[in-house]
Parts: sequence; C-alpha cells; structure tokens
Amino acid sequence: MFGYQFYWSIVWSALPQLLAGAWVSLQITVLSLIIGTLIALPMAVARQGGSGWGYRVSTAWVELSRNTPVLFQVYMIYFGLGALGINISSYISVLAAISFNNAGYLAEIFRGGLNAVPRQQMSGARSLGMTTFQGFIHIVFPQMFKIIFFAYVTQAIWGMLNTSLGMLVGLKELAGAAQYAQSVSFRTFEFFIVTAAIYYAMAKAVQLSAQLVFRLMYRS
Repeated sequence: MFGYQFYWSIVWSALPQLLAGAWVSLQITVLSLIIGTLIALPMAVARQGGSGWGYRVSTAWVELSRNTPVLFQVYMIYFGLGALGINISSYISVLAAISFNNAGYLAEIFRGGLNAVPRQQMSGARSLGMTTFQGFIHIVFPQMFKIIFFAYVTQAIWGMLNTSLGMLVGLKELAGAAQYAQSVSFRTFEFFIVTAAIYYAMAKAVQLSAQLVFRLMYRS
C-alpha cells in the first residue's frame, strides 16, 4: 500500500511495554469508576431533591464536568495546579480528572435511575423501620442499579478510553507507552494499529463480562 513496508517484529518486541501500559489504563479505569460512583450517588440524591446547597454544588459539578472537554480537565489539574505551585503526578492528575468526569456523568445516570424507581419504595422502607439511608442502600439503590446497569458499563468504557489522554501529560498508560515506542522506532502506523486493537479488546472484554454479570445477577 503506497510502497509502505510493515515491520511488525518491532511491535511484538515492545508488546510487554504496551501491556504494562494497558495495565495502568485498567488501574485508572477501575479506581476512577469507584471514586466517581462514591461521589455521584450522593450528588444524584441531592439533584433529585431539587433544592439546597447539595443541589447547587452537585448541579455545578455536573454542568462543568459534562460541558467541558476531558482534556481540559486533565490540563487544569496537571498544568493549572502546577502553575499555582501544586505539583501532582501525571498518574494522580489523570485519575482525578477522569474521576471528576465520571462523577458528573454518573450522577445524571443515577438520577435517571432513581426517577424510575417508584417513590413508594422508600415509603415502604420507612414503614418497615428503616432510616432514609438504609432505605436507599437496601431498597432503592439495588433497583436503580438494575435499571442503569448498561449505562453504567458504557460510562466505564468511556472512562477507560479517556485514559489515553494521559499520553499528553507524560503518563505511560497504553497510549503513552505506544507513543514512546513509536517515537523511538518511528513505526507509528504499526504501533497505533496494535494499540487500537488492544483498546478494542479491553472494551469488548468489559462489555461481554458485564453481559455475563447481568445475566447471573438479574436473569438467573
């Protein structure tokens, strides 16, 4: 094709570095999803309330995270805080930015799920002697997660793909490892084809695993 000669052997020799980068990407994906979930749940409840300081703070978070690029959020944490003398590693910066972004999107996903759960469910929980917190934990949230399960998985995949932005702040996650390898070998096409294939394989693995988990949890 256009006289281009492929040298796949260079890519295979660097495969351990790419897989190490993929492991970093998966670490950030899981951690940012956990952090985002823990922040998004109370924000969704506050947003559903429709008033108060919790509503205002969570609304500002959702608006900012959902209406600015993730790249901007990474840069603001890494370079913006750095300009103020607060130096954060590229790993923590990417983790914080994706957690921030996940929380905004998940808050709206959770809010939609909460609205789909009949309000009588909480009334029933309170009539059984549960506190509001216990009602959410034992009655409302389990029903909500069934409703939003696949939207949640989609956000997890979106967060995983966004870890590639770490390349721009020097993080050697999957895309960063590929960028470094191709800068040394000058085999850009080969490295990024293989890297794209690894991203695709990871995304499909998450998707298929989620389908299996859903069947085991909700359709057994």
